[in-house]
Amino acid sequence: MKELQQLQKELNVPFRKEQLLKQAFTHSSYVNEQRSAGLEDNERLEYLGDAVLELSVSEFLFRSHPGRTEGELTKLRAAIVCEPSLMGFAEKLNFGAYMFLGKGEELTGGRSRPAMLADVFEAFIGALYLDQGLEAVRRFLQQHVFSQLEVETKLSMTDYKTQLQEHTQHHAMGTLEYRIVDEKGPAHERQFVSEVRMDGVVLGQGTGRSKKEAEQQAAAQALTALNVRE
Repeated sequence: MKELQQLQKELNVPFRKEQLLKQAFTHSSYVNEQRSAGLEDNERLEYLGDAVLELSVSEFLFRSHPGRTEGELTKLRAAIVCEPSLMGFAEKLNFGAYMFLGKGEELTGGRSRPAMLADVFEAFIGALYLDQGLEAVRRFLQQHVFSQLEVETKLSMTDYKTQLQEHTQHHAMGTLEYRIVDEKGPAHERQFVSEVRMDGVVLGQGTGRSKKEAEQQAAAQALTALNVRE
Protein backbone atom coordinates (compact mmCIF):
# COMPACT_ATOMS: atom_id res chain seq x y z
CA MET A 1 0.00 0.00 0.00
CA LYS A 2 3.04 2.30 0.21
CA GLU A 3 2.88 2.92 -3.53
CA LEU A 4 -0.77 3.92 -3.30
CA GLN A 5 0.03 6.27 -0.42
CA GLN A 6 2.55 7.95 -2.70
CA LEU A 7 -0.07 8.21 -5.44
CA GLN A 8 -2.47 9.93 -3.04
CA LYS A 9 0.21 12.49 -2.20
CA GLU A 10 0.99 13.12 -5.87
CA LEU A 11 -2.70 13.60 -6.73
CA ASN A 12 -3.44 15.43 -3.48
CA VAL A 13 -6.45 13.15 -3.04
CA PRO A 14 -6.27 11.42 0.37
CA PHE A 15 -8.70 8.50 0.55
CA ARG A 16 -10.67 7.85 3.72
CA LYS A 17 -10.95 4.17 2.81
CA GLU A 18 -7.67 3.11 1.22
CA GLN A 19 -9.10 -0.33 0.51
CA LEU A 20 -11.36 1.27 -2.10
CA LEU A 21 -8.32 2.79 -3.79
CA LYS A 22 -6.53 -0.56 -3.80
CA GLN A 23 -9.58 -2.24 -5.29
CA ALA A 24 -9.65 0.35 -8.09
CA PHE A 25 -6.16 -0.74 -9.15
CA THR A 26 -6.72 -4.49 -8.69
CA HIS A 27 -7.14 -6.45 -11.93
CA SER A 28 -9.08 -9.71 -12.01
CA SER A 29 -5.90 -11.60 -12.97
CA TYR A 30 -4.35 -10.61 -9.62
CA VAL A 31 -7.43 -11.68 -7.68
CA ASN A 32 -7.39 -15.06 -9.45
CA GLU A 33 -3.84 -15.68 -8.25
CA GLN A 34 -4.56 -14.50 -4.70
CA ARG A 35 -7.80 -16.36 -4.01
CA SER A 36 -7.10 -16.87 -0.32
CA ALA A 37 -6.63 -13.15 0.28
CA GLY A 38 -10.32 -12.29 -0.14
CA LEU A 39 -9.62 -9.53 -2.66
CA GLU A 40 -12.12 -7.93 -5.02
CA ASP A 41 -11.23 -6.77 -8.52
CA ASN A 42 -12.03 -3.36 -9.99
CA GLU A 43 -14.76 -4.36 -12.45
CA ARG A 44 -17.69 -3.15 -10.32
CA LEU A 45 -15.91 0.14 -9.62
CA GLU A 46 -15.25 0.47 -13.34
CA TYR A 47 -18.98 0.11 -13.99
CA LEU A 48 -19.79 2.81 -11.45
CA GLY A 49 -16.99 5.09 -12.60
CA ASP A 50 -18.24 4.97 -16.18
CA ALA A 51 -21.63 6.31 -15.09
CA VAL A 52 -20.08 9.00 -12.86
CA LEU A 53 -17.82 10.10 -15.71
CA GLU A 54 -20.74 10.32 -18.12
CA LEU A 55 -22.61 12.57 -15.69
CA SER A 56 -19.61 14.73 -14.77
CA VAL A 57 -18.48 15.24 -18.36
CA SER A 58 -22.05 15.94 -19.48
CA GLU A 59 -22.44 18.60 -16.80
CA PHE A 60 -19.08 20.18 -17.68
CA LEU A 61 -19.90 20.34 -21.39
CA PHE A 62 -23.41 21.64 -20.73
CA ARG A 63 -22.02 24.54 -18.68
CA SER A 64 -18.91 25.29 -20.75
CA HIS A 65 -20.51 25.10 -24.22
CA PRO A 66 -23.84 26.97 -23.95
CA GLY A 67 -24.07 27.41 -27.72
CA ARG A 68 -23.73 23.73 -28.62
CA THR A 69 -26.69 21.62 -29.71
CA GLU A 70 -27.63 18.30 -28.13
CA GLY A 71 -26.02 16.44 -31.01
CA GLU A 72 -22.78 18.40 -30.74
CA LEU A 73 -22.61 17.87 -26.97
CA THR A 74 -23.19 14.15 -27.44
CA LYS A 75 -20.37 14.01 -29.98
CA LEU A 76 -18.05 15.89 -27.65
CA ARG A 77 -18.87 13.61 -24.73
CA ALA A 78 -18.27 10.51 -26.83
CA ALA A 79 -14.85 11.85 -27.80
CA ILE A 80 -13.94 12.30 -24.13
CA VAL A 81 -15.48 9.23 -22.47
CA CYS A 82 -13.89 6.70 -24.80
CA GLU A 83 -11.00 4.27 -24.50
CA PRO A 84 -8.29 6.37 -26.24
CA SER A 85 -9.04 9.48 -24.15
CA LEU A 86 -9.34 7.62 -20.85
CA MET A 87 -6.14 5.73 -21.61
CA GLY A 88 -4.41 9.06 -22.21
CA PHE A 89 -5.57 10.44 -18.87
CA ALA A 90 -4.42 7.27 -17.09
CA GLU A 91 -1.03 7.40 -18.81
CA LYS A 92 -0.53 11.04 -17.87
CA LEU A 93 -1.20 10.16 -14.22
CA ASN A 94 1.04 7.07 -14.47
CA PHE A 95 -1.79 4.82 -13.27
CA GLY A 96 -0.26 1.78 -14.97
CA ALA A 97 2.59 1.71 -12.47
CA TYR A 98 0.16 1.21 -9.56
CA MET A 99 -1.91 -1.65 -10.95
CA PHE A 100 -2.02 -5.02 -9.20
CA LEU A 101 -1.70 -7.58 -12.00
CA GLY A 102 -1.36 -11.33 -12.28
CA LYS A 103 1.94 -12.70 -13.51
CA GLY A 104 0.60 -13.42 -16.99
CA GLU A 105 -0.75 -9.90 -17.47
CA GLU A 106 2.47 -8.46 -16.11
CA LEU A 107 4.59 -10.42 -18.57
CA THR A 108 2.41 -9.54 -21.56
CA GLY A 109 2.48 -5.77 -21.02
CA GLY A 110 -0.79 -5.28 -19.16
CA ARG A 111 0.41 -2.05 -17.55
CA SER A 112 0.46 -0.30 -20.91
CA ARG A 113 -2.56 -1.98 -22.50
CA PRO A 114 -5.06 0.69 -23.62
CA ALA A 115 -8.21 -1.11 -22.46
CA MET A 116 -6.78 -1.85 -19.02
CA LEU A 117 -5.59 1.72 -18.53
CA ALA A 118 -9.00 3.08 -19.53
CA ASP A 119 -10.66 0.62 -17.14
CA VAL A 120 -8.46 1.56 -14.19
CA PHE A 121 -9.19 5.25 -14.77
CA GLU A 122 -12.93 4.56 -14.63
CA ALA A 123 -12.46 2.38 -11.55
CA PHE A 124 -10.52 5.15 -9.82
CA ILE A 125 -13.36 7.60 -10.50
CA GLY A 126 -15.83 5.07 -9.09
CA ALA A 127 -13.73 4.61 -5.96
CA LEU A 128 -13.32 8.35 -5.46
CA TYR A 129 -17.07 8.83 -5.81
CA LEU A 130 -17.81 6.19 -3.16
CA ASP A 131 -15.14 7.54 -0.85
CA GLN A 132 -15.81 11.28 -1.07
CA GLY A 133 -18.80 11.99 -3.30
CA LEU A 134 -19.47 13.77 -6.57
CA GLU A 135 -17.90 17.10 -5.59
CA ALA A 136 -14.52 15.42 -5.03
CA VAL A 137 -14.82 13.81 -8.45
CA ARG A 138 -15.57 17.22 -10.00
CA ARG A 139 -12.47 18.72 -8.35
CA PHE A 140 -10.27 15.87 -9.54
CA LEU A 141 -11.59 16.04 -13.10
CA GLN A 142 -11.28 19.82 -13.18
CA GLN A 143 -7.61 19.58 -12.29
CA HIS A 144 -6.58 16.57 -14.35
CA VAL A 145 -9.10 16.31 -17.20
CA PHE A 146 -11.29 19.34 -17.84
CA SER A 147 -8.33 21.73 -17.93
CA GLN A 148 -7.09 19.83 -21.00
CA LEU A 149 -10.38 19.47 -22.79
CA GLU A 150 -10.75 22.83 -24.51
CA VAL A 151 -8.05 21.98 -27.04
CA GLU A 152 -9.04 18.33 -27.35
CA THR A 153 -12.76 18.90 -27.80
CA LYS A 154 -12.13 21.63 -30.35
CA LEU A 155 -9.99 19.16 -32.24
CA SER A 156 -12.68 16.48 -32.07
CA MET A 157 -15.25 18.87 -33.56
CA THR A 158 -13.00 19.78 -36.49
CA ASP A 159 -11.90 16.87 -38.66
CA TYR A 160 -8.96 18.44 -40.48
CA LYS A 161 -7.96 15.15 -42.11
CA THR A 162 -11.33 14.85 -43.83
CA GLN A 163 -11.21 18.49 -44.93
CA LEU A 164 -7.75 18.00 -46.41
CA GLN A 165 -8.75 14.77 -48.14
CA GLU A 166 -11.84 16.37 -49.69
CA HIS A 167 -9.88 19.43 -50.85
CA THR A 168 -7.08 17.47 -52.48
CA GLN A 169 -9.47 15.03 -54.14
CA HIS A 170 -11.68 17.84 -55.44
CA HIS A 171 -8.69 19.52 -57.07
CA ALA A 172 -7.02 16.24 -58.14
CA MET A 173 -3.84 17.30 -56.39
CA GLY A 174 -2.32 13.91 -55.58
CA THR A 175 -2.13 11.18 -52.94
CA LEU A 176 -1.89 11.97 -49.22
CA GLU A 177 0.25 9.95 -46.83
CA TYR A 178 0.66 10.31 -43.05
CA ARG A 179 3.82 9.23 -41.25
CA ILE A 180 4.85 9.28 -37.59
CA VAL A 181 8.37 10.69 -37.81
CA ASP A 182 9.25 11.08 -34.13
CA GLU A 183 8.19 10.19 -30.59
CA LYS A 184 9.24 12.34 -27.65
CA GLY A 185 8.92 12.36 -23.88
CA PRO A 186 8.49 9.65 -21.20
CA ALA A 187 5.92 6.90 -21.60
CA HIS A 188 3.28 8.66 -19.49
CA GLU A 189 3.71 11.95 -21.40
CA ARG A 190 4.44 10.64 -24.89
CA GLN A 191 4.33 13.14 -27.75
CA PHE A 192 4.00 11.98 -31.36
CA VAL A 193 5.15 13.97 -34.36
CA SER A 194 3.35 13.34 -37.65
CA GLU A 195 3.94 14.57 -41.19
CA VAL A 196 1.43 14.62 -44.02
CA ARG A 197 2.92 14.32 -47.49
CA MET A 198 1.58 14.54 -50.99
CA ASP A 199 3.55 12.62 -53.57
CA GLY A 200 6.59 12.80 -51.29
CA VAL A 201 6.34 16.53 -50.53
CA VAL A 202 5.72 17.52 -46.88
CA LEU A 203 2.59 19.68 -46.58
CA GLY A 204 2.34 19.90 -42.81
CA GLN A 205 3.64 18.63 -39.49
CA GLY A 206 1.81 18.21 -36.20
CA THR A 207 2.42 17.10 -32.62
CA GLY A 208 -0.01 15.43 -30.23
CA ARG A 209 -0.37 13.06 -27.29
CA SER A 210 -1.76 10.42 -29.63
CA LYS A 211 -0.98 9.51 -33.22
CA LYS A 212 -4.51 10.55 -34.22
CA GLU A 213 -4.12 13.99 -32.65
CA ALA A 214 -0.70 14.47 -34.29
CA GLU A 215 -2.14 13.58 -37.71
CA GLN A 216 -5.04 16.00 -37.23
CA GLN A 217 -2.62 18.78 -36.34
CA ALA A 218 -0.48 17.96 -39.39
CA ALA A 219 -3.58 18.13 -41.60
CA ALA A 220 -4.53 21.49 -40.02
CA GLN A 221 -1.09 22.88 -40.85
CA ALA A 222 -1.39 21.57 -44.40
CA LEU A 223 -4.76 23.29 -44.84
CA THR A 224 -3.18 26.55 -43.68
CA ALA A 225 -0.28 26.08 -46.10
CA LEU A 226 -2.76 25.47 -48.92
CA ASN A 227 -4.71 28.57 -47.86
CA VAL A 228 -7.88 26.56 -47.25
CA ARG A 229 -10.38 28.04 -44.78
CA GLU A 230 -11.79 25.80 -42.02
